[in-house]
Amino acid sequence: MSGTTFAEKAAEQRNLLIDLGFTSDGRGCAVDLGCGPGYQALALSEVGYGKVIAIDTSEALLGELRAASQDESINTVLADLRDIADHVGEGTADAIVCMGDTITHLQHRNDVSKLLGDAYRALRSGGRLALTYRDFSLALTGTDRFIPVRSDDQRIMTCVLDYEADHVVVTDLIYLRTDAEWQLQKSSYRKLRLAPSWVADMLCQAGYSVEVDAPIGRMQTVVARKP
Repeated sequence: MSGTTFAEKAAEQRNLLIDLGFTSDGRGCAVDLGCGPGYQALALSEVGYGKVIAIDTSEALLGELRAASQDESINTVLADLRDIADHVGEGTADAIVCMGDTITHLQHRNDVSKLLGDAYRALRSGGRLALTYRDFSLALTGTDRFIPVRSDDQRIMTCVLDYEADHVVVTDLIYLRTDAEWQLQKSSYRKLRLAPSWVADMLCQAGYSVEVDAPIGRMQTVVARKP
């Protein structure tokens, strides 16, 4: 339901990273935390990082990345993004990204603050961290909780949001057309409600200098540097 091809999505992310100042001369090391199918991992390689470590817990999604790109600079790692210290040496990364609303899938805010600290230690001096996430801090009410995502003649996807104190429960409703009828697939999962002010405070406490903190498209976008 992304509405675009892998190549188009990777190109979109490449342009975003360039706009945010993420480029390298072919020698830098970048890390993609929670890489999914690898849009950002490929984009990092294309903007010049000579080594890209792509970490995700889904072997299926890592397989999609390997199938979509034969780029030998991308190393896929089957692991939890919270275990970055096990796979990235201290002070070895020039860039770390955690994009596509990945960070809100962590269970607790303590997981977020710890991850930011671990990423800080993995970055070299002058290295930069990029985050994109959805701002669920302000609760939607009534019918505003129903979010149309995408539709075509074969698929219709809608999200329904139910708010808790620290989380939002996201229910995906996907109608798929098969022959002459529609079938409903549904699933629910919880995401953290992270206010941009809280994320910025955690970054500063970890030692970062925040360079960008603004909504871009539907995502809150943050770039922070290790002095």
